[in-house]
Order: sequence, then C-alpha cells, then structure tokens
Amino acid sequence: MNIPMNVVFIGGGNMADALIGGLLASGFSANQLRAVDVSGDARRRLADKHRIACFDTPQKAYRPGDAIVLAVKPQQMQEAARFSGLKPNANLVISIAAGVSLGSLARWLGGHAKLVRAMPNTPALIGAGVTGLYALPGVSEAEKKQAETILGAVGRTVWIQEESLMDAVTAVSGSGPAYVFWFIEQLANAGESLGLPSEVSRKLALETVLGSAKLAAQSADSPALLRERVTSKGGTTEAALTAFDQQKLAERFMRAIEAARDRGTELGAMLDRE
Repeated sequence: MNIPMNVVFIGGGNMADALIGGLLASGFSANQLRAVDVSGDARRRLADKHRIACFDTPQKAYRPGDAIVLAVKPQQMQEAARFSGLKPNANLVISIAAGVSLGSLARWLGGHAKLVRAMPNTPALIGAGVTGLYALPGVSEAEKKQAETILGAVGRTVWIQEESLMDAVTAVSGSGPAYVFWFIEQLANAGESLGLPSEVSRKLALETVLGSAKLAAQSADSPALLRERVTSKGGTTEAALTAFDQQKLAERFMRAIEAARDRGTELGAMLDRE
C-alpha cells in the first residue's frame, strides 16, 4: 500500500512507539516514519524494534511536507516546541500532550496555525484506543484526514468541535481506562471477600468486563437497555443496582469525572501562563 505521507515523531516514548507500530501495521513503510529523541536509548529502542530512522535533533529528520507529531509529556511541550525549529505553517503539527492548549502551542511555535490537539488513551498501546481530536481553523480537510490516519492507526477517532471540551475528553476517555481498571480491581476483590479464590475471582471480573464491553460495542441497543435486560424483577442484579442507587454511586461518579475535567482545566491554565 502506498500512503503519500511522511511522519516525524518528536519524542520516542510509549505512545510514539504505539503509533509507529500501528502505522506500520496499517500499510506505512518504515522509510515514511522518523523519530527524534534526545535519549540514545530511546532512539536505539525504536530503531531496533521498528527499523525506522531516528535522530537526536529535529532538523536532521525533517523532509518537505512531513506531518509532525509532538509526542512528549505536557511539562516538556514548551521546550519540545522550541526545540522543533519548525517554520510557521510549513507542516501539520499534532500534539498528544494532555492539557496543552493550542493557543499556548501556537505561541511556542511562533504563530503556527496548522495545529491539531489529540487526546489518545492507553489502550492505544494494543491498537484498541480512542482519540479525541480538535483542529484549529487553519487546518484543511486533507490535513484533518492525515491526523485521522495517524491517530486511527491505534484505534478509533472522534472530532470535537470546541477545544474547551477536550478537558471533558480527557476526563472521560483519557483517564477512563484507570476507572475501568479500578472497577475490575474492586469486582475481583469483592469476589475474593465472598470466598472465591483470588485467581478465580480475578478471571471472572476481567472476563466479565471484557465480554460486557464487547457486547455493548456490537449491539445496536444502548447500555441502559442492555442493563435492563440483565436485571430481572426481584433478582440478584436488581438487589445490587438498588444498593448502587441507595449509595448514590451515579452522582458520586459524576462528581469524580467533573473533578478530573476541572483538574485538566487547571493544569492547562498553569501551562498557558508559561
């Protein structure tokens, strides 16, 4: 497959690793992908694993028309943007750093307007992620397709129409895997407390969550309707859900998601002041 796009990753961590692997699996050739990292160990790891060219400075990696993925931690983004040496609007730039606004990134890049903000999540590491995307008005439809292709290599993508909603995306899907892991942990612990062997309880909890998610994904019915079908009048499931209602778990969960969103907003504001 001939895909007419070259991509340079600035930052060679886990997410860059996952995206490179996903792009190669989706039909990109190794010579279309390059990575930049100041760490020699990171460069060697990516080069050995994916057989791509890796560099210690961005200027050695760039080719005309490259899409640039800034794959560094939020607190490193300002330095990485300045380190990149990009000319304003010469390239599509995609940021995968949580909380970093495109206004700040544009300022750090000297007025760059071809910017996409992306919020992938950790299931991307196994090709099962979901990414929220937001683009500045200066990004063309063709460039949006490029961003979809890059992030779509590790899962599904969703476009968000207002950048302010990216903090909600972070709270729901960016942090979401941790909530699911926590629920699996609690379900397994509960089974063990009720007398099940540890490994048996863990397997029951894990496979239940995995199977339920697959069923919800493949069904045309809403999760609410699927839940109702499991809940027999006067049965065991109803007893548990009634206890959830009595403890106001839905309200507490909503407050937790709001706390995650608000913290994302706070962190973004702190970065914006830098």
